[in-house]
Formats: sequence, structure tokens, C-alpha cells
Amino acid sequence: MNSATIVQKLWNYCNVLRDDGMSYGDYVEQLTYLLFLKMADERSRPPWSQPSPIAKGFDWPALLAKDGDELFDHYRHTLEKLGAEKGTIGLIYGKEQNKFQDPAKLRRLVVDLIDCENWSAMGADVKGDAYDGLLEKNAQDTKSGAGQYFTPRPLIQAMVDCIAPRPGETICDPACGTGGFLFAAHNHVADHNPNLTREQKKHLKESALRGWELVQSTARLAAMNMMLHGIGSDKSVPIVVADALAADPGERFDVVLANPPFGKKSSTMITGAEGRVSTEKDVIERDDFWATTSNKQLNFVQHIKTLLKQHGRAAVVLPDNVLFEGGAGETIRKRLLHECDVHTLLRLPTGLFYAQGVKANVIFCERKPASEIPWTKKLWIYDLRTNQHLVPT
Repeated sequence: MNSATIVQKLWNYCNVLRDDGMSYGDYVEQLTYLLFLKMADERSRPPWSQPSPIAKGFDWPALLAKDGDELFDHYRHTLEKLGAEKGTIGLIYGKEQNKFQDPAKLRRLVVDLIDCENWSAMGADVKGDAYDGLLEKNAQDTKSGAGQYFTPRPLIQAMVDCIAPRPGETICDPACGTGGFLFAAHNHVADHNPNLTREQKKHLKESALRGWELVQSTARLAAMNMMLHGIGSDKSVPIVVADALAADPGERFDVVLANPPFGKKSSTMITGAEGRVSTEKDVIERDDFWATTSNKQLNFVQHIKTLLKQHGRAAVVLPDNVLFEGGAGETIRKRLLHECDVHTLLRLPTGLFYAQGVKANVIFCERKPASEIPWTKKLWIYDLRTNQHLVPT
């Protein structure tokens, strides 16, 4: 069975659950809970024979053995139990909630749709692409609001192809959403380097990628997306649930790929080793930032510069205001042009991101060593809206 067939099969059942008031996002989340249980059980059997990370009595066979109200109660208790665990299990099930209203529909999903497939035996491309297809369908539902964390995959692929991550490099997305940039970067390295050594494969699977996501429910989807694409393991996935802007994490990366969230910083107090969010000024203050502002994109620009190693490369989606805003925006742009080689600007079609009419761009840059003169000498501009290649400025 190919990924498109799996997506269609799973999505058809979502329409049944819509009659019970379950949203597309709720459906994908419940699928995530159940898929993790099923795959953990599969890998505990031959030919994998791995120790199951799920406690006996809360695993897939225990769920499969029940029906009716007993199944309903057991499912709720299973979510509560696993939500209190640490590591990947806690990330997948944290802040869990049963959104089913009808035990018969839960039973049908468990028995007819999930149990009848051997998900672990599928190739990572098939099951990973199937799950990503569900996320894309969810993002297309404007009522769900899921589009806020789903970057169109053709744009992700184009950005990754331009950055061209290499074996042994570390890759980061500080606003990872459902993990699109991370698994696209993983696939690029694997596809363009068919003769990776065992050490390089291990690094790519376990150490190369790191993503930060603020929203627990979105991080859950990212974690499952990573696992289904063969990245990380039951014990460890490269997703951190935290506000990436709160502090310098101390880690530096060869590549940063990101589509940061749009808007002003919410008024919540978050403390970190080097930064804090002020509830009074609604701004982020960090020692490593060039300017203090409440503009999220400007703060992410500063944060991404911090995350880059010397000669590290970045590709970032940004709205027009970051390119032309005065005040803090002007200060940040000047410092970025001075300390990095900002060599390419890709102008995207209007309305692709943000509100209708807001223009978006991708900037490509490379961090450079300290210098008295600016590193940016020429900026190539490509306008995707008119398919024009403009002269460098």
C-alpha cells in the first residue's frame, strides 16, 4: 500500500468522526496516540524483538482486547498513564485528552484501520509521507488553524536544496512546527549521499537534527513525524518543547532552516539563563541580541544568528516588514549585513503566508568571523511572483 492510499483510507474515516464533532486536528492527534502504541507493539515482536517502552497493561494488546465502555475507560486511563511518563512517551502523550465521543468509533479505528496494517514493516518514506499527507490535509482546513505551523512542502524542499546540508552537519529549526524542514533536510543528506558510513548514518538519525516548538500539541505531531520518517527512536526524538527565544541554548549549528511565527510576543513571563520575556514591555531582552523588540521575526533573526556556527548557513522565511521596518528593524538588518554574508533574497507570492496581502520572502545568509567591514557585498534578488531574476544590489 502506498502513502496516498493510506492517507485516503485514514482520511475517509475522519469524515465519519466529524459527525461526532471531532476536528481534523483532533483526529490526527488521536491517530498519533494510537499509532505510537501499535508501532511499539510491532517492534517488540520478531524480527525486531525490541523491549517495549510501554508498560504492560497499557500497551496495544491491552487496548485491542477491550470493547465498548470498557475500551473507552481503558483508553482514557492509558492516555493519563503515558502522559505522565518522561522522554519521547511524555512528549507524545503530554497534555493528552480523549476526543472520541462514541466507543464504537474508537473500536473501529483501532481494529479496522490501525491494527490491520504493519506500520513498522512499511518503509520510512511510505509511512512518513502518509503521516505528512495527513498533516497537509489538516493544514488545508482553514477552520483548524493548522496552516500556521505547516509550511508548504515545495517551498521547504526548495530551501533545503539551496542550503544543501551535508553528512556530519548539524541542522536546526528553532520554530519547527510539525518538523517539515527537519525531515526534508534528513532526506536530502540521505538521498544525495547513498554511500554514508555507519557512523554517518547513526549521526544523521540520532544527532544531526534539533527542533524547538512552543506548542505541546504541535510538538507531539513533530515527534511522531520524526519517528515515522525514521529519525530518532522510542527513547529520543530531536524535538524540544520550549520557547526558543527565551534564551541562548548554548548549542551552535551548521545549518538553520526556519519559518518563524508571525506577530507580537504574547504577554507571558518566561525566564532563561540569558533572557526573559517582560510582561510589561512585551519584549524579549537578551545579552546576545542586537536590539530589544516585540517583533517575533526580528527576534528570530537575531536568535538564528546566535545559533549559527562560524560559516554556518541559514534560510529563513520572513515578511516584508523585517526588510523595511525602521528602529530596531534597521539596527538588526545593519548588524546582520555586517556580521553575515546575506547573499540571496527570494521574493515569494503574496498571500502564501500570513494574512492576505502580506508579502513574504526567504533570506539566505552565512555567518562570518568578526570583521571591521560588512561581509555582505552583493545581494541577489529572485522574484518568484514575476519569475524575474533581478540584478544584485
